[in-house]
Amino acid sequence: MFWCAWAWLPEGPCQDVLFEVESGRITAVRRGEAPGGARRLPGLVLPGLANAHSHAFHRALRGDSARGTFWTWRERMYRVAERLDPDGYYLLARGVYAAMVQAGITGVGEFHYLHHAPGGSRYRDPNAMSHALAHAARDAGIRLTLLDTCYLTGGFGRELDPVQRRFSDGDASRWGERAESFTATGVLTGAAVHSVRAVPGEAIEEVAGWARDREVPLHLHLSEQRAENEACLAAHGRTPTQLLAERGALGDDVTAVHATHLAARDVALLGGSGTGVCLCPTTEADLADGIGPAGALAVAGSPLSLGSDGHSVIDVLAEAQAVESYQRLATETRGHHAPGELLAMATAHAALGHPDAGRLEVGARADLVAVDLDSTRLAGVAPEAVPAVARAADVREVIVDGRTVVVDGAHTDIDTARELRESITALRT
Repeated sequence: MFWCAWAWLPEGPCQDVLFEVESGRITAVRRGEAPGGARRLPGLVLPGLANAHSHAFHRALRGDSARGTFWTWRERMYRVAERLDPDGYYLLARGVYAAMVQAGITGVGEFHYLHHAPGGSRYRDPNAMSHALAHAARDAGIRLTLLDTCYLTGGFGRELDPVQRRFSDGDASRWGERAESFTATGVLTGAAVHSVRAVPGEAIEEVAGWARDREVPLHLHLSEQRAENEACLAAHGRTPTQLLAERGALGDDVTAVHATHLAARDVALLGGSGTGVCLCPTTEADLADGIGPAGALAVAGSPLSLGSDGHSVIDVLAEAQAVESYQRLATETRGHHAPGELLAMATAHAALGHPDAGRLEVGARADLVAVDLDSTRLAGVAPEAVPAVARAADVREVIVDGRTVVVDGAHTDIDTARELRESITALRT
């Protein structure tokens, strides 16, 4: 049993709430004073947060402040990718996932395309890198949706660059065979199309069909860069969103990541099909991508989720607040998303194939995140405003599927800072 002075129930913040938990699920929600034997959680308890878009190995690039564009940054990212093997990736990802849990994140979608050895040869276990991520997530205590990513070309009509060969299975059929062969306890395997520039149209259809046959999430990068849109128009005479629509890769089982540079007709296609959009505003700012039309997408009917993507920041609450801040800067008006709407974005586990998470109600997964209302940042802030103000540093305790993983702000099993320092240093030496 967990008793909370404040808890964010479906109707909003409520006082004196008791959760009964069995087998990782909430079995009862009661109001009143704490009974004997109940564990008291501090501050305001929120549902577990969802990180719908992660590239774990990008964490090694934090602090890169070199002048340039997304495309020059990508070259540095490729150099990191070249140096990773399953053992090194396990250590790095374990630190990254532990940092996520400390930030209140209970479920992560790993957009995973680092499949093979440098040069493209397969490991003895073709899913060795996937297993490294699964083991890291298990040890860190976070729920993993592995979005196994198809990556076939170096651009429209272009062969893969040498560094990209380890990302590719050669064709969509072989991608599907390898993805199908991966299993790991507690991991949901979904699918991803890296982008319209990296997966030809026929293969997009095949990947989308694979995901739908298995009723698992399908994610894809979409219109992160203007150059991608221009190249797609030149190659196909249509925008990336229009190309995806023609290939049957939009719908309420699909999440488009970034969607930064959209025409009005693209917004209408995404919203009208119920396609979700995962916004990653701190990464989009770090990479100078631009500001996406979050408000227009929400009005059009696209469910919004959030991701930490390149991990310039691992803080889903900060991502939610950045969505609102950037819309204010773009429109010169305030109040686009109420705090409850920001929390809904931050707890969108449905994008990860877990619609039973992200709510504190009977039958839901027992993911509880206690935020310190007495911190300097939150002192005097009304509970209903917390999603618009709180940050990862305010998280004190985290329970994932009924298991306590963070106490007093620290991971119970992992020295997160040491893990990150040692694994990243090893990549640089």
